[in-house]
Amino acid sequence: MGSSYGNLQTKYRYKHMRLYDTVDKIKLWPSRKGILHGVRSVERNGEWLTASTHCGLEFKVRDSGNGRMIRQLKNRYYSGVCKKCGIPVWKIEKFEK
Repeated sequence: MGSSYGNLQTKYRYKHMRLYDTVDKIKLWPSRKGILHGVRSVERNGEWLTASTHCGLEFKVRDSGNGRMIRQLKNRYYSGVCKKCGIPVWKIEKFEK
């Protein structure tokens, strides 16, 4: 349903994406300071989400559709990249688009 003028394509993002679905798809996790971590595994326990990163951190948050975390992922906000996780450059470039 995207309209196009010449080569321009309209891209739509879902307004209420679930956190688990997003993190499981892109395998990136922004910390509270805005640092991107590479996700090794994601598990859903009811309405809670547990993610472990490549640098050894574990996060446990609620699987919400409009929290801080999902807003950062949808709007692509980040301040830096974790050096221990070793996220490839192509993945960061794809996240920025």
